[in-house]
Amino acid sequence: MGRFGRPTHDDPPGGDVPSRPPGRPLRSLFSVRTVAGQVFVLLLVFVVLLVTAAVVSHVLQGRRESLHEASLRTRAVAEAFAHSPATAPALDSPDPTAALQAWAEDTRRGAGVDLVVYSPDGVRYTHRYPSLVGEHVTGSGKPPSGPVTRTTDTSSGVSVISLSPVRRPDGSVAGTVAAGITVEGVRGVVSRQLPVLLGSAAVATVLASGGAVLISRRLRRQTRGLDPAELARLYEHHDAVLHAVREGVLIVGGDGRLLLANDEARRLLRLPPDAEGRAVTDVGLDPATAGLLASRRAATDEVCVAGDRLLAVNLRHTGERGGPPGTVATLRDTTELAALTGKAEGVRERLLLLYDAGARIGTTLDVTRTAEELTEVAIPRFADFATVDLVEAVLRGEEPATPRGKVTNMRRTAVAGLSSDHPFHPVGHVIGFVPGGPTAPGMRSGRTVLEPDVTTAPGFRRRDPERTERILGYGVHSLLSVPLHARGVVLGMANFWRTRNPDPFDEDDVTFAEELVARAAVCVDNARRYTREHEMAVTLQRSLLPSGVPEQNALDVAFRYLPAQAGVGGDWFDVVPLSGNRVALVVGDVVGHGLHAAATMGRLRTAVQNFSTLDLPADELLARVDELVGRMDQEETSHGAGEEVTGATCLYAIYDPVTGHCSLARAGHPGPALVLPDGTVEFPEIPAGPPLGLGGMPFETAALRLPEGSRLVLYTNGLVEARDQDIDARLELLRRTLGRRDRTPEETCADVLTTMLPALPGDDVVLLVAGTRMLGPDRVAQWDVAPDPSAVADVRKDVTRRLADWGLEEEAVSTELILSELVTNAIRYGTPPIRVRLLYDRTLICEVSDASSTAPHLRYAATTDEGGRGLYLVARFAERWGTRYTDRGKVIWSEQTPGAGGL
Repeated sequence: MGRFGRPTHDDPPGGDVPSRPPGRPLRSLFSVRTVAGQVFVLLLVFVVLLVTAAVVSHVLQGRRESLHEASLRTRAVAEAFAHSPATAPALDSPDPTAALQAWAEDTRRGAGVDLVVYSPDGVRYTHRYPSLVGEHVTGSGKPPSGPVTRTTDTSSGVSVISLSPVRRPDGSVAGTVAAGITVEGVRGVVSRQLPVLLGSAAVATVLASGGAVLISRRLRRQTRGLDPAELARLYEHHDAVLHAVREGVLIVGGDGRLLLANDEARRLLRLPPDAEGRAVTDVGLDPATAGLLASRRAATDEVCVAGDRLLAVNLRHTGERGGPPGTVATLRDTTELAALTGKAEGVRERLLLLYDAGARIGTTLDVTRTAEELTEVAIPRFADFATVDLVEAVLRGEEPATPRGKVTNMRRTAVAGLSSDHPFHPVGHVIGFVPGGPTAPGMRSGRTVLEPDVTTAPGFRRRDPERTERILGYGVHSLLSVPLHARGVVLGMANFWRTRNPDPFDEDDVTFAEELVARAAVCVDNARRYTREHEMAVTLQRSLLPSGVPEQNALDVAFRYLPAQAGVGGDWFDVVPLSGNRVALVVGDVVGHGLHAAATMGRLRTAVQNFSTLDLPADELLARVDELVGRMDQEETSHGAGEEVTGATCLYAIYDPVTGHCSLARAGHPGPALVLPDGTVEFPEIPAGPPLGLGGMPFETAALRLPEGSRLVLYTNGLVEARDQDIDARLELLRRTLGRRDRTPEETCADVLTTMLPALPGDDVVLLVAGTRMLGPDRVAQWDVAPDPSAVADVRKDVTRRLADWGLEEEAVSTELILSELVTNAIRYGTPPIRVRLLYDRTLICEVSDASSTAPHLRYAATTDEGGRGLYLVARFAERWGTRYTDRGKVIWSEQTPGAGGL
């Protein structure tokens, strides 16, 4: 048994510290609740991070080398071909293609680099696809004056293209040579080294894991399978009992040596400082007392002499329950019974005060209010004035650091006294506790500092002589500084001062003050931890919510999110751009508060975003999310890992700026408000579906026609529900607030929150206001296409004319190619009617619709295939493309950014 009753490595399993509590099963080696398990996880995570960093570093280095190699190869090929003596004459010949095509193909096959030679005005003379010879190079522009290397992202991956001008002997430019290769084509070295690297990483991980297991097993044996909280609790309880108990405690080993003596035993027996470790008969005790302690027999209230004191001694064997051999002795001073009887009334008063403190301190989870309650309880029944100074980190909800020789900044949090004209620092004043200050020992050790007479206390005047003189002149004569100690750290200092009470603070006052402050410290720490948890939950909630709205022209969107006063919940929103210039608006609410609700909200928001990319109708999207929530509930229930998600609600709306139509569906969520351009406010009837996760009931969609300039308002129930008001009254208040004309969405959000919400709402609130815009008819073009292959040529002509009207002549070639392939697919594999639509807004959108529900898919055609390359070309020239289904068939769409250009 170690000092203060802590178990040592030599203690047998049956000692006074059991290897595990009675009835508790043996803990697993890898349980993260134990010290061994935590060390194992830490070591394993560290090794995995190192191995992962090595692999990632190698891969990134390989990528950089591949990019450099691709640049060197393409530039060498381009310059070699351009500087060849035969290149310039071939370009000036009557048929450059005949002279250069075969040469370029031989170079491509030999060097593995695509080679394109074109004239100064951009006409191709060579290409790996002969059908493209004679076409203009897109975005060729002015020939480069010298070698140029570019890196671009293509559908085949990252490509490196080098350009080199071909000059005649007189220095004029005869043409340009472009050599290109994908970076994937030069990554062979990295690919060959990667298996070896991964194998080495796996071996290192296995070896490190084995070492971690061995270390964890040894640590588990040494800690008896206890977790850190249990070890800390065991130590704190032993230490608190041995030092705080008002009885002397001695532990004598089986060999008669003194193993432990607490403070009270040292005082009563007047033991020397080096008594521990010596025989009890050799520490200066009365022979009769020493003989009793060394007798190893049981005794109850035997009276012994210790100087001028009579002690009642109790002896018990430590091996009665399988512990190590030895004796535990408790000592009680019977000479002080009379004095204790005389203090009974004072003790009763103190007990009543402690009872009042338990009821009055900690009524809120606010750190500042808890400190104020401590000072209010102490005045005037214990002190004339009381101040509380807290470490600034505590006020922010953070864990305070243990002071180690530096200045510790503390903020005056509460002051109370018999009068308001006191000379102490006011609330909010920052006080720096330096190592040489009067209360610095309390900050460093966490123990109480008692100054019975501050007028004679050394060092009391050093800190602030002027203020000290004011304090002494006010009549302050005694000080008691008690650290607010909780969970092993000092949160602050509580200072008690006496002016009118002539009695100085004494040791009994120290005991009472420590008990009083200890109760308050627990409440302060609870409030601090609540503040931290609340801030963490709010941070998580805000990180899971969108920080802004995506760029789009269909809606002018403004939003607000306000967390609840008692903790964040699961309210969320989103703005998702869809194909065809459409935009989806989402507002949802997960019932409950805390981290679980916030995390569940993040999962649902991600699911809705993913389902939105499928261009599903609003009712079908909610049905899929409902099914997902049901599966999440089943997983949580089957594993017993947490709370169910059932109770989540959602409202999903899709707005089309071309037609002005908006389709909405809701799952147990409040319906939207619609503000028309003339200020009229409506609450459209949207079919109410069940909350997400219940299943079994279909969702219905409602269609609205939104004039340009309307405002669609989506919100969560925290905005319209209040304990002191009926829901109809709240909706009427919302109607009047939204009815103000000529308000932007931002102004509308500000008006609604100012009118309807307190400063600290009781529930989370999400408000989303979207002002509608329409895409002008001059930016929309559409044609009906006959189901005849000859109609493709007419479509190309119509598209070319419309692009010229829009000033997009540079996009004509790629757009014609995209529409040709899409229309050809619709004629061959689709069902009439077939329609083509062009939309020009932030991007150029091409849509081809037909009545068939069969969608094409991208594939790579073999060299012997006659077709199968259409969608590959569409994907090559369009930034995005996809398919969405309608109640009349499907629409295949593509998006291009005007001016992007490309080879």
